[in-house]
Amino acid sequence: MHHEGLPWNRGIHEQLLEQMLGPRPEEGRRPARMQSLAEHVGRVLGSERLNPDSPQDLLRALNSAGVRVGTTRKWDLMAWAAQGGAQTEERRELIRPVLEYKQLYRLWTANGWHWLDEWIREDRFHAAYVVGGVVTGRWAAHGGGAMQIPKTVRDAVRAEPGHVLTVADASQVEPRILAAMSGDRALAVAGRGHDLYLGIAEIGQRTGSALKDRQAAKIALLGAMYGATSGDAAAMMPHLRRLFPTAIELVERAAAAGERGGQVSTWLGRTSPVPDEAWFASVRDVGTAQAESRSRTLSRSHGRFTRNFVVQGTAAEWALCWMGEIRRRLRSGGADGAGMRTRMVFFVHDEVVLYGPEEEAEAVHGIVADAAEAAGRLLFGDAPVDFPLTVAAVGSYAEAK
Repeated sequence: MHHEGLPWNRGIHEQLLEQMLGPRPEEGRRPARMQSLAEHVGRVLGSERLNPDSPQDLLRALNSAGVRVGTTRKWDLMAWAAQGGAQTEERRELIRPVLEYKQLYRLWTANGWHWLDEWIREDRFHAAYVVGGVVTGRWAAHGGGAMQIPKTVRDAVRAEPGHVLTVADASQVEPRILAAMSGDRALAVAGRGHDLYLGIAEIGQRTGSALKDRQAAKIALLGAMYGATSGDAAAMMPHLRRLFPTAIELVERAAAAGERGGQVSTWLGRTSPVPDEAWFASVRDVGTAQAESRSRTLSRSHGRFTRNFVVQGTAAEWALCWMGEIRRRLRSGGADGAGMRTRMVFFVHDEVVLYGPEEEAEAVHGIVADAAEAAGRLLFGDAPVDFPLTVAAVGSYAEAK
């Protein structure tokens, strides 16, 4: 994928930047629209010399203007506005230019002109992957932001004349992995042939469970995999445990091991790291109420990590098998078995992007779908688990999202 590169139209990217930021500025200066907005933010917050690029300066200015937040993160600002009661709309108006500036700043620094100069060569983005760079086995990126292409610039990912991008996105991989790993047939059957969360809701309706709609089923299952201990997810856990006891037992067993400082493994044997000695010392220290509270917090936190480690890590292994099978089939496909011209050019967790001639698009669609099922059989044998995909053949990456 690094060798092939993702097709990237520099001209379209530059047009997008100019539309959102203004013309390319001189070195060391902000784009025109950002400069104008920075001045506006300063006036709104009563700090004419404000540098909104500095989180510390911006936080001080926000606090001085009555915006009582601990960080400048979007969700903290939105939460503050939502607590305004009758003044909620007034609060939203106050933080709106701040949020807009932060969005433009992110675009300018992460995918602006300097990014184009550094990462686009001959209309290709050669993603620098770090295979297994995350402790669970998920991939990371060595610069360039390969693990997330923002919506604002996806339209620059364009197929050339006579070619097409095939974007294949696996649906609900982690809960399906949980069904296969645990051997929970009821959970596996819930996702056979359709949306897994909808399948759980249908089972809930038939059994009189509180999991009677898709949103409740999604919240409950994600909470089980990520260790949600409060709110709707926690309230739904008894219902989930009753319907799918084998699956829930697997993640709870992994969580219990983590809370003791033990290790857990993915399906193919990647092992979670052991906490350091400072962790064990803190967990054992229960001499005071404060120390005991800290001990419980640390223990539960590591339990949440190991709970998800087994599922997320195995999902990463499934993705590797999926990509390997796609590549094998591309290399041995074609009318004469000499291989196809289409190649994989991009990958993000549970999504692959392929690029090749338009006439191969239909065959490629079949290859990525068959490869997903083959990866499931390779890992889990005859477990009755589907790995459905959303596959789109498009001229622009933005059209697939």
